[in-house]
Amino acid sequence: MKKILFVATVPEHFRYFHLPCFKMLKENGYEVHTVCGSDEAFPNTDKNFNLYIGRSPADPQNFKAIGALKRIIEEGNYDAVHCHTPMGGAVARVASRKERKKGLRVIYTAHGFHFYKGAPLMNWLIFFPIEYIMSFMTDDLITINTEDFERGKKLLKAKRTWHVHGVGCDITRFGKASDRDSKRKELGFSTDEKLMVYVAEQNENKNQQLLVKAVSLLSERIPDIRLLVVGPDNIDGRYEALAKELSAPVSFLGRREDVPDILSVCDIYAASSLREGLPVNIMEAMASSLPVVAVDNRGHRALVENGLTGFITKADENEIADKVEMILKDSAMYRKMSETAREKITAYSTETVLSELNKIYFN
Repeated sequence: MKKILFVATVPEHFRYFHLPCFKMLKENGYEVHTVCGSDEAFPNTDKNFNLYIGRSPADPQNFKAIGALKRIIEEGNYDAVHCHTPMGGAVARVASRKERKKGLRVIYTAHGFHFYKGAPLMNWLIFFPIEYIMSFMTDDLITINTEDFERGKKLLKAKRTWHVHGVGCDITRFGKASDRDSKRKELGFSTDEKLMVYVAEQNENKNQQLLVKAVSLLSERIPDIRLLVVGPDNIDGRYEALAKELSAPVSFLGRREDVPDILSVCDIYAASSLREGLPVNIMEAMASSLPVVAVDNRGHRALVENGLTGFITKADENEIADKVEMILKDSAMYRKMSETAREKITAYSTETVLSELNKIYFN
C-alpha cells in the first residue's frame, strides 16, 4: 500500500479544503497521514501528527519542527509528501531533502504566492527568495490561479508546475432557496430587505471596513439594504464599532455553520479582501447564483468576469456602492449575472478539481 503525508500549519486547512482529496486517495489504495498543529483526526486518514509549525519565517520553533518532521518522514517510509501553506511547505520540503534523494516525491500547493502583481516590495524580498530556494526541492508545484501558474513556471525551478482550479467547491450544497421568504424568516432576516453578504473572518486583509462604509453610502440610495458580515471577529470589534459610528445597516453574524442557507436568501455578494489566491467564499457565492462585486486582486479576477458575473472594483467604498446599486436596480443585468455566475463556477467544482489532482498523483 502506498503512503502519503500531508503537511500544513493549522488543522482548518485540512478540514475546510482537503477532505475530498483524502477520500479519493483512500479509495485509490493510499494510506493517508497528516501533520498539523493539532491532535485532530480527519476523516479518511490513518494517522495525524501534532506538530507546531510557526506561520512566520522568523519563528525559531520552525527549526525544531524541521527536525521533528524529518524523523516522521524517515520513519514513515512515504511515497509522497504533499505540503501546504507557506511555512508548512518550507518546513516540509527542507525536512524531506534526504528522503527525496531516495525517491520520495515532494508536492507543494501554493495557495497564493505572497509575491504577486502589486505586492509590497517587502513581500518580494522575504517570500520570493524562500520560494525560489524551496522550488529546487520540489517535484510538483501546484498553483491555483493563472497568475501564480505563469510566475511559477517562469521564475521557480520545480520539476513540474501545474494549474488546478483551486481546492474545489461542492456546488451541490449551494443554490437559491426554494421558499426565499420563509427561509429568511427562519434565519431572522426581513423578507423585503436587499441583503448584501460577505463570508470571511474579520481581519485587516479581508478589510470588511470597506463594505461597512459602502453600505452606509448605499443606505441613502437603497433604504432597505443590509450588509451581512459572516465570520469570526479577529479585529477586536473594530468593524462593528465603525458600523455603529456610521449608523450603517450591518448585521455581524459571527461564525456560522449554515452558510449555504444564508447565501441562498441573499441578493448580492461583496468581497473586500486585498489579497487572495483563489477564494472559496466567492465560489460558494457564485454557486448560489449571486452576482459578485469584488475588490481587484488576482484571486477575485480569476473568478469574477467583469460585467458578466459581477464587477471588479478598486478598494473604494464609492465605487463598490455604485456597482452594487447598478446591479440591484437593473433587473435584466441582475438576472443575467445570476445565471452566468452559477454556470461559470462549475469549472471549479470538487469533481473537476479531484479529476485534476488525480492526474497529478497518478502521473
